[in-house]
Amino acid sequence: MTEFERARLLIARWRESQTGVRFSDLAKVCRLYFGEPRRKGSHLIYRTHLRGTPIVNIQNHDGEAKPYQVRQVLRAIDLEEKPDG
Repeated sequence: MTEFERARLLIARWRESQTGVRFSDLAKVCRLYFGEPRRKGSHLIYRTHLRGTPIVNIQNHDGEAKPYQVRQVLRAIDLEEKPDG
């Protein structure tokens, strides 16, 4: 199974529930979709290719991602995958 296939499985799981998501998994998926992050304190900031949502910002909270940040990542991925961009 490729990294991208694993990422797709994680994304499908996150669509069901945004709680209990490991931060390391979210960071890996973001890196695949958005490239390398820049760091600001405990935050990882990813630049997207979108006009209205130029960044995705995630933060480690005791090894887990915050649910609202998981939703933010899912929205950005959905917008990136739209045929008209």
